Amino acid sequence: MPYVILGAAILAEVLGTTSMKYSEGFSKLWPSLGSAAGYLIAFALLAQALKTMPVGTVYAIWAGIGTAAVAAIGMVFLGEAATAAKMIGLLLVIAGVIVLNLGGAH
Repeated sequence: MPYVILGAAILAEVLGTTSMKYSEGFSKLWPSLGSAAGYLIAFALLAQALKTMPVGTVYAIWAGIGTAAVAAIGMVFLGEAATAAKMIGLLLVIAGVIVLNLGGAH
């Protein structure tokens, strides 16, 4: 169950970040509210996950998957360039999360 809660926290953070892009500097009401709600939910769920999981593991997964997901959304849906450097960077982020979960974060 902690991983489900963490997954929901990641989803909320990704939705909050994506909404922030559409808020145009918090000048549009609905995307701004979506961003605030996404982050509020994300942090509440993150706090719940931290009750039963190590902080290093939780944060590595949350930050790594969130970063990779937002970067992918930017490239696939928002017209950002999908360069070789970005792809290598995303792979390194994912590799770092894997390494931390194999023993470094426990």
